[in-house]
Amino acid sequence: MRERPFIIGVSGGTCSGKSTIAQRLLDTIGTDGLALVKLDSYYVRRTHEPMEQRAAANYDHPSAFDWALMREHLAELTAWRAAPVPTYDYSIHDRTDIVDWVQPARIIVVEGILVLWDADLREQFDLKLFVDTPADLRFIRRLQRDVVERGRTPDSIVAQYLATVRPSHEDFIEPSRAHADVIIPEGGLNRPALDMLLARVRELAD
Repeated sequence: MRERPFIIGVSGGTCSGKSTIAQRLLDTIGTDGLALVKLDSYYVRRTHEPMEQRAAANYDHPSAFDWALMREHLAELTAWRAAPVPTYDYSIHDRTDIVDWVQPARIIVVEGILVLWDADLREQFDLKLFVDTPADLRFIRRLQRDVVERGRTPDSIVAQYLATVRPSHEDFIEPSRAHADVIIPEGGLNRPALDMLLARVRELAD
């Protein structure tokens, strides 16, 4: 039997730098050695909801995600089978009908704001990381990202941040850092921490 993959959970607040770390790991190891699974792919379907209702939903609350499907797909990857990961379109606040077949690999990285919140998922991780970045920097990054990449207005971003993002961070995301094995301040900007992590992952990939 093949050895069980090494699974890394990467969590942190919105725009903390967790995606940067996950992507650096993928770029370093490559898709042959590392499978990347993003929590954002598992937002629940909202096809039945009007656009106004979708836009007002709390996407930072645990109820926004299909945890059962994510755990099912992680089990498939752990068993060295490909997983049909859904794709998500931020412009329509819903999943698309496109499926991304993620191939199994020696290392699996699971990245997302709440991946350390879910106990069943958390128990699967061999290494749990929490990216800790000050709230003001995270908000500025989110503002810039959502304007440029998602076509949203500054007013709508501020309203969403105050109504759902900030409260959910305080209630769910920040408390989940207590489950982390390693806390990385400043995310991808923390070069020494990132270099140490990359060195460890290279050892596992060999």
